[in-house]
Amino acid sequence: MHMSELVGIVLVSHSERLASGLRDLVAELLGASSPPAVAGGTEDGGIGTSDTLIRAAIAQADSGRGVVLLPDIGSAVLTARIVLDDDPRPDVVLVDAPFVEGAVAAAVTASSGADLDTVVQAAKDARSAVKF
Repeated sequence: MHMSELVGIVLVSHSERLASGLRDLVAELLGASSPPAVAGGTEDGGIGTSDTLIRAAIAQADSGRGVVLLPDIGSAVLTARIVLDDDPRPDVVLVDAPFVEGAVAAAVTASSGADLDTVVQAAKDARSAVKF
């Protein structure tokens, strides 16, 4: 399976720096695997969320095998829901998971070539991961 055929991941955050930092962490952990797409902050670089940036990140992450959306908090969830309500797709799933741990678990699972449901479940399962 080619990297471009993996389940895509979109990190939706109020902060472009937070989302980009998490993308960089995931990319470092996975080496050559395809890094998550980022929809962080507003279009003018401020703190907030943008449906336009979320739509663009979904398009960037979409290889045809589905896309997992991982929001940080509050309006990131609401804005992602609005995007999905406006353009419902069964292959784009908003996942309730911890932002960092969920992103890492989803990316590791996706990099193995897993299907969308398996990647979604890996992100969700990260909620119960014990750190120490």
